[in-house]
Amino acid sequence: MQYILAHDLGTSGNKATLYGVDGRLYASVLAEYPTFYPHPNWVEQNANDWWEAVCSSTRALIQKAKINPQDILCVSFSAQMMGCLLVDKQGEPLRPMILWADTRATKEEAWMQERVPMQEAYRIIGHRISASYSAAKLLWVRNHEPDVYARAYKMLHAKDFIIHKLTGEFVSDYSDASSTNLFDINTKTWSQKLLDAWEIPLSILPVAHPSTDIAGVVHASGARATGLCEGTPVVIGGGDGSCACVGAGVVQKGKTYNVIGSSSWVSMADTSPFYDEQMRTFNWVHLDPNLYTPCATMQTAGYSLNWAKRNLCDMEVEKARQQGKNPYQLIDGEIASSPAGANHLLFLPYLLGERSPRWNPDAKGCFIGMQMTTTKADMLRAILEGVGYNLKILIDIFEKNEPIDQITVIGGGAKGDVWLQILADIWQKPVIVPAYLEEATSMGAAICGGVGVRAFENFQVIHRFNPPTRTILPNAQNAGVYKALYPIFDKAYHALCPVFDQLAALSR
Repeated sequence: MQYILAHDLGTSGNKATLYGVDGRLYASVLAEYPTFYPHPNWVEQNANDWWEAVCSSTRALIQKAKINPQDILCVSFSAQMMGCLLVDKQGEPLRPMILWADTRATKEEAWMQERVPMQEAYRIIGHRISASYSAAKLLWVRNHEPDVYARAYKMLHAKDFIIHKLTGEFVSDYSDASSTNLFDINTKTWSQKLLDAWEIPLSILPVAHPSTDIAGVVHASGARATGLCEGTPVVIGGGDGSCACVGAGVVQKGKTYNVIGSSSWVSMADTSPFYDEQMRTFNWVHLDPNLYTPCATMQTAGYSLNWAKRNLCDMEVEKARQQGKNPYQLIDGEIASSPAGANHLLFLPYLLGERSPRWNPDAKGCFIGMQMTTTKADMLRAILEGVGYNLKILIDIFEKNEPIDQITVIGGGAKGDVWLQILADIWQKPVIVPAYLEEATSMGAAICGGVGVRAFENFQVIHRFNPPTRTILPNAQNAGVYKALYPIFDKAYHALCPVFDQLAALSR
């Protein structure tokens, strides 16, 4: 048997996963690393912690699977996006990586918008100009750490750094490049217009390739550190959003998927970018360089349910501990006891502000419509429904471009049948559940690797790797309830915006 090794460099750790060319998952190993929060809104990681995690997890995976490293066809990557890691000519980090969740660069964001109008930039990069992306973070370093900036040779993303450690090459791929605010997604080249406007040299950026390109091969020191064979091909891979798209089976125009994790997003495959007039959505480049992945992300999906578990469900947590069960199994039982619509209780799921569709960092979470008869079950159900309503707004935006017949759902939240049924009922669309729910990101990277070394003809092989296993059909009886509550949910947000602004002003 021949294998593909996929590394998924997430925010909390690196997951090394071994897939056979037969489509089976043979083994996986997780190596965690810390995240640092030195100041409010600052989020950083030590890039060398990623390298140590990749080395240890690779060795552990080879030992766990009991395979000969010579049978590994290639290594490929999925990784967190929108970061900023500055390295010198030797590839050594000059400071900690500034992560996607870091929003310190708000002044740089404002300066960028002064130089290039938002609508103009949106048409080039497929995204809003934002402090969340790499460009603003790079400008923050230029403004606040000029000595570091002066020594910087390249700005890299997480997987790009590991690829350099393995091969000595400085490269990135189209999907990660499209998370920088500097990449023209139409021409698939770095935008000289934006680089000139923001006074950023082209030389600081790595060469951008299709995700399936081979960056190089594992050199001698990389082999010694990881246990891989010298000469093993290293396929570039992509950002985690684009990898998840492939892992969910969305590899052709017209397919749509949703991830229910701590956050949640809706995305699809298309042959061209999708531009929303209100700029509520954005675009990555797909792992297949001929496709794009229009996308919209909300902040707190599973996070909202986790908040409820921590603050409302001590009894369920303790009972689950005693019975050796997952607390969410008992919480699902509570939710199922409340009717569709949660007895007209609404929840706005904006516990960390909101990205799509609101783009409002000051938005707040809240329950609306509480009565003396409101129960904990109603509150728990309202949380899941609130996430469903918010996602429906995103789906409706995309449906203005073309109809969506069904939606594949992956992620940890897809394990809960109650939540899947709520989503199907609110969206009034069939929900497709594939075989692997939490491996889609690494699986997408593995498929990318296989296509890169020509073990697979194209990305369609994912349908063999991760086939659908069941379909959740919408309940027509609940359609009327949700149809009535959905516009009220949207009106509630807009009505409360002045209140959110006043609350935010108190903490400034």
